[in-house]
Amino acid sequence: MRFHTRKWVKPEDLNPNGTLFGGRLLAWIDEEAALYAVIQLENNKVVTKYMSEINFMSSAKTGDIIEIGIEVVKFGKTSVVLNCEVRNKMTRETIITVDNLVLVNLDENGKPKPHGKTKVEYVKNRLT
Repeated sequence: MRFHTRKWVKPEDLNPNGTLFGGRLLAWIDEEAALYAVIQLENNKVVTKYMSEINFMSSAKTGDIIEIGIEVVKFGKTSVVLNCEVRNKMTRETIITVDNLVLVNLDENGKPKPHGKTKVEYVKNRLT
């Protein structure tokens, strides 16, 4: 799994228990998945359709640095299926896993549009 993003847990990211608020973490995951899908599908009109069951395994506190990893499970006709792992760089523990995030490629009218992708492409390969 490639870890693309790091976040620094700040006081405003905490729940009343003093640990990372799950809703904040899910928002970060959703944003990272969308950015990844936009780059892979080469279209800024991508939406999250589905997020599978999530499994919180540990947490983070103020000052911890977390990493968000995204990996392609498969490409559909109009979608891409990703999985995600978030880990705490300080404790080296996995915080959460999400097995399936489905993002859909849209046309200019907001309707699903075939993207024609079948494998992960890296930016360096597209720019040459």
